[in-house]
Amino acid sequence: MSFKWPSKDKDEQLDYSVDWSRFLSTATISSVTWSVQTSEIGKTTLASGQTLTTASGSSVTDNIQNVSQSNTTTVATINIGGGVNNREYTFTCSMVDSTGSTAERTIKLVIREK
Repeated sequence: MSFKWPSKDKDEQLDYSVDWSRFLSTATISSVTWSVQTSEIGKTTLASGQTLTTASGSSVTDNIQNVSQSNTTTVATINIGGGVNNREYTFTCSMVDSTGSTAERTIKLVIREK
């Protein structure tokens, strides 16, 4: 199952978050890694299964930028800039919690000129 963030313009730089509080219960976030796959609307531009990592701030992949990332004890946030018009990016937020459990959430983001 994947989630969907509201679309953004390629000229915008916005924060997007994943709230892990329901999953965590009393545990807390220990670490977060972000990755992204990309496709044009209607056709894939990457080989199946190929992942482009945006694990650190200022990483740029296919014109989309991980400007910065942060987390609280329950919420992971990525600040995203750029992107290509009419392209869909699929972000994966991988989280390890204080008990050593791991989980992933997949979220789609479409770039649309406003």
